Amino acid sequence: MTGFDLVVKNARVVSHEHDRPREADIAVRDGRVARVAPAIAPGPDAEVVDAEGRLAFPGVVDAHQHWGIYNELSLDAASESRASAQGGVTTALSYVRTGQYYLNKGGPYGEFFPEVLAATEGRAYVDYGFHLAPMSRGHIDEIPALIEDFGVSSFKIFMFYGSHGLHGRSADQSSFLMTPEGERYDYAHFEFVMRGVQAARERFPELADRISLSLHCETAEIMTAYTRMVEEAGDLSGLAAYHASRPPHSEGLAVSIAAYLAHETELPTINLLHLSSRKALDAAVRMGRAFPHIDFRREVTVGHLLADITTARGPGGKVNPPLRPREDVEALWEYVLDGTVDWVVSDHACCREEVKFGDPADDVFLAKSGFGGAEYLLPGLVTEGIPRGLSYGRIAALTSWNPAQRYGLGTKGAIAPGLDADFCLVSDDDPWIVRAADSESTQEYTPFEGFELTARVTDTFLRGRRVLRSGKVVGEPSGAYLSRPSARP
Repeated sequence: MTGFDLVVKNARVVSHEHDRPREADIAVRDGRVARVAPAIAPGPDAEVVDAEGRLAFPGVVDAHQHWGIYNELSLDAASESRASAQGGVTTALSYVRTGQYYLNKGGPYGEFFPEVLAATEGRAYVDYGFHLAPMSRGHIDEIPALIEDFGVSSFKIFMFYGSHGLHGRSADQSSFLMTPEGERYDYAHFEFVMRGVQAARERFPELADRISLSLHCETAEIMTAYTRMVEEAGDLSGLAAYHASRPPHSEGLAVSIAAYLAHETELPTINLLHLSSRKALDAAVRMGRAFPHIDFRREVTVGHLLADITTARGPGGKVNPPLRPREDVEALWEYVLDGTVDWVVSDHACCREEVKFGDPADDVFLAKSGFGGAEYLLPGLVTEGIPRGLSYGRIAALTSWNPAQRYGLGTKGAIAPGLDADFCLVSDDDPWIVRAADSESTQEYTPFEGFELTARVTDTFLRGRRVLRSGKVVGEPSGAYLSRPSARP
């Protein structure tokens, strides 16, 4: 069989296996990559796209988003997947949980998750999946069914939720979490979640390496004390105050606790999320040395790599963990460059202005946490990373291959025969200024407003179908829910 549906000519194809791109064409048949080679003859029926020497990156696997946290889930699935396509994202994995925000309800995931799937079906412009957070004892019991029946193979713990508010002040956690009466969301619960995930790995040994637990590592008690200190002192404001209220050693301590619990429960597949500081990464490295039998994966966000507490645009840059001073940004880059960091994500959480800001709008402690950024993930890494010595191949590993492998996406992560034809074309010498008004997100601001980026995603292809053409989203939504783990064909 020689006919192709699509041939992209004259591309510089980027692979996680090679530092430098190679000149080649990409042939697609039935939604999969059929060939990657120079001078492919397209045949009479193929659509031909001339890449004109642009980079062809594997479609970004953005392993950390939050659809539906502040907006209706069905609306986010549409608008935020469009914004994702602008950044070359072809697969979005979103964190969802019971409790306030998202669907604003508690109960078992067997009832909750079908509503999530129904709200997103037919809405997304990129493929998508979900991580789930076991918030109660009953949720732990559901882990095997979530894997077997719903294809959810990754789970999450929010380490500070039990006694510290989501946005910076302590709050009534029982109503926020909507957990059953008499249950506590604390270190003991985290231990039992780990035991539940490990029991599932033992129940499904053929899937074990693709079943993992992710942790948001911050320590509630330290943040509560430091928030009080910062507010009482009153000498800091804005993002500097929020950084001080959630100090980096809070992250480091939580990483250490999480690591020891993983050791105690014999759970080897641990993901440490959005590490934001030198102290957090240092703790992660130390724990890796202390427990070499634990397969830690370390994540940072593009926001923490691009912006600091002085360059981000005001309280709109509030996020958990906080943006940090420039010295922490530079430390994160050191760990990216030396191979310590396993993947980079957006932590995209669309929060519109009327939801984001309190009254007064400049009070960072009244603002909601989180912002969008999937549009800037790949352009930001190329812009900042290449001049620092980060190779194109390493960027492909950080944004596609590594998260696809960890999270059980066997048909994603590379431009290679047999895999889904997910890729994007990137102009790597095309300076542009970030403007929120240019984004497909419903978020009206961005903390990156005015930043100059030198790389631009021009076209994005999902399973061989173009969803972004010359920077504009095109066609109808064709993203599919990804039941995981999925095997490579």
